[in-house]
Formats: sequence, C-alpha cells, structure tokens
Amino acid sequence: MTDVIDAILNRASEPRLIAPAPDRALLDRVLACAARAPDHALLRPWRYLVIEGEGLDALGELFASAADDADQPLGADRDKLRRMPLRAPMMIVGICSPRPHPKVPEIEQMVSAGVGLGYLLLALESAGYGAMWRTGDVAYHPRIRDGLGLDPEERIAGFLYVGTVESRKPAVPRPEVADFVSRWPR
Repeated sequence: MTDVIDAILNRASEPRLIAPAPDRALLDRVLACAARAPDHALLRPWRYLVIEGEGLDALGELFASAADDADQPLGADRDKLRRMPLRAPMMIVGICSPRPHPKVPEIEQMVSAGVGLGYLLLALESAGYGAMWRTGDVAYHPRIRDGLGLDPEERIAGFLYVGTVESRKPAVPRPEVADFVSRWPR
C-alpha cells in the first residue's frame, strides 16, 4: 500500500494533546495541503483561524459568554466551556466561506471546506502531531461566529485541536467495507 493509504487507515482522533504544537513553517506547509481540497471553479470557499497562547483563553471566554445567551443558550456549564480550548496548545478553526456562483451550489462549497479541514488533519498527523476535529453547539452558535469575526454567510466547519499526542487512546473498531458499500445497479 502507499504511505497515504496507510496514513488514512491508521488515522485516529487523539484527545490527549500537549505542547508543542507545529511551528510556523510546518503549519504553513500543512495549511497548503488544506488548499488542495477539490474546489469547483476555484472559489476557495474556506479560510482558517489559528489560535494559540492567550488566544485560547480568549476563545474560552467567548465560549463561556454564550452559555447564558437569552436567545440561544448553550446547554453546558460556563467553566466547562471556558476550559474547552485549553485541551490542546493550538486550535485551528475551519471556516466555510461560500461565494455566489451560478454553477457551484453552496453545498459543494461546504463539502470543499470540510475536505480541506480533513486534509489538514491528515497532514498534521503525517507530520507527527495529533489532532481532534470537534464541532458541537459552539460551532453553530451566532455569538461564537460573531466573536470570531465571521461574515453572516460564513459557517464553522470545525474546530481542529492540535498538539503532540500525550498518550494514544485504544483503537476504535472500524466497519467492514461491505457494511457501507453496495453496487448499483444490482
């Protein structure tokens, strides 16, 4: 098998992440991988925010501020929300930034943003780092989107927690190909 196939087959989300995170040179290289996602009409319907250091504390405060939102309260404890970004030394926010186009519907652009985030995750893991892709209520809350400076049409595709794996979690059972693939026509 190829290195790429082996990397994908051995990929696992790793929740126990510590410093160090990738340096600037490596981060630029893996972000360049994200830009290789399929992109109909070259719209580049994605962008990324890299958050480290004090930015993680500020993100925790932003998460906590949404806990008691009168219009859309988050169902989590403020302290838990405040600590969420501190699970890793770096977070990368993948943002779907759709562009109007007569031949490229928004759903295609959203998928492109998701694929880019997936490529980024794979590139980080192949470089020896761990990553965990998370969403949850914080990814869809308007106060979080506004606090991160997203435009009204933009959406968070995911929060990628990034760092050095402290300890690997046990392997997760994977489905057999026959369980999710069929042939058409039968």
